[in-house]
Order: sequence, then structure tokens, then C-alpha cells
Amino acid sequence: MKIYSWNVNGIRAVQKKGFVDWVLKEQPDILCLQETKANVEQLGEELLNISGYHASFNSAERKGYSGVATYSRTEPLKIDHGFGVERFDSEGRVIVSEYPGFTLLNIYFPNGQKDDERLAYKMDFYDATLDFCESLRKKGKKLVICGDYNTAHREIDLKNPKPNAKRSGFLPVEREWIDRFIAAGYVDTFRSLYPETVKYSWWSYRFSARKNNAGWRIDYHFVSSDLADKVRDAMILNEVTGSDHCPVVLELDV
Repeated sequence: MKIYSWNVNGIRAVQKKGFVDWVLKEQPDILCLQETKANVEQLGEELLNISGYHASFNSAERKGYSGVATYSRTEPLKIDHGFGVERFDSEGRVIVSEYPGFTLLNIYFPNGQKDDERLAYKMDFYDATLDFCESLRKKGKKLVICGDYNTAHREIDLKNPKPNAKRSGFLPVEREWIDRFIAAGYVDTFRSLYPETVKYSWWSYRFSARKNNAGWRIDYHFVSSDLADKVRDAMILNEVTGSDHCPVVLELDV
């Protein structure tokens, strides 16, 4: 099974760049999108009903902001939206889909660059994520947690670590949360398979960053440790354009 995750930076924008044709050609088993920036009523039939896929959308209360979508070739056993915390759920950042053998969390984590208030919101969201994941694990669920985490974990995960050391996305407090997440029993699938590989999943639109490969790896598939032996591969599809992010892929033997 191949699970794709992609921050599309606007699902209607990427639609105009051949998104549906790409999906039909690539045939992911599950495709998780972040930053869809649209409510369901704003989407046409082409996006709502991609041939062969069941679709679920979670939109923010604020128009044109945030939002996630999950497309699946197999209909999930159950779908939930959010953590059950209004402060976070109003921004449409989470879809939880249950499948035989694992539970999938498609998450668009907040960006903390705007100001200290948003950074605090981001860190609270991180803590809520860990609490929610732990509550699922206590129920015996095996987890895949994918999405745009909006933080590069280590210096290998961004082109210019030193100039960004005081910028949200590479702050010590953000990186320490990823350390805590890993210590709690969650595995960064790409880094566990490729400890020395330098690949990025996001590039600024400024300064020809993508052309110069001055990027950040901020899109991840984490799995709970009880799924680690089912991981077959993890990929970053740098060649796929259409957004300032590229898709990342988890190949899971389930």
C-alpha cells in the first residue's frame, strides 16, 4: 500500500496544473492533502469524485484557509474530523481515517511564523496531537501520522540551518517536540530508512529556492513503533510540481 501526502497550497490552484490527471496516473492507494483552502461547496465534480476514490474533506471555518482532504481507493471503516477540541478543530486541520490494520491521521500542522501567539498555538496543537495519538494507541490502534508538520527536525533537513535557527520552523522548542514525539514511540519513516540522505519537501517561492534546491524537509510520515516493521519504503517526489511542497510517500506492507 502506498500512502501519499502533499501540501497542495490550494486544491483549486493545483487542479489547474493537472492534479487529477496526476492522481489517475500515479494511482496512490491513499492520498492525503493539506492546505486545500476550500470548502466542499466550492469544489466541482472533478475534485469531489475522482474516479476510483472515496473522498473526505475537512475545511476551516475561515474561508480560503487551511483545510485537509483524504482520497482513498478503499472506503475507510470510519472517518472523524479533528481532535474534539474546538480551538483546533475550527481550523480544519485533521482527518482521522480507520482502515483494517491501522488508523491514518492526515494533519496540517500550524505555521508559527506570524507572531508569538501563533507559535504558542502551534506548540499547543503539537501537544494535542501527541495526546490524541496516545489516546488512540491506548485503544490498541496502530497509527500512521502524515502531513505538513511545519518543522524541520535536524540540520540535515534544511539547506541553511544556521540562518534559520531563530525562525519558526526550526526553533529549538519545535525541534524538541519532534524529539519527544519520537521518544514516545513514533518513527520518522524517511529518516529511519535514509539517515544520511538530503532531500527536501518544501521550497520558498522566493530567491529561486526550488531551482537552487534551498529547501526544507517538513512533510513526514510517522508511524507508531508497532507498525515500523511494516514500512517498506519512504519517498520524496521532488520532481512533482504544482505547489511549493512536493508529495511524500510511505509504502506500507499491510
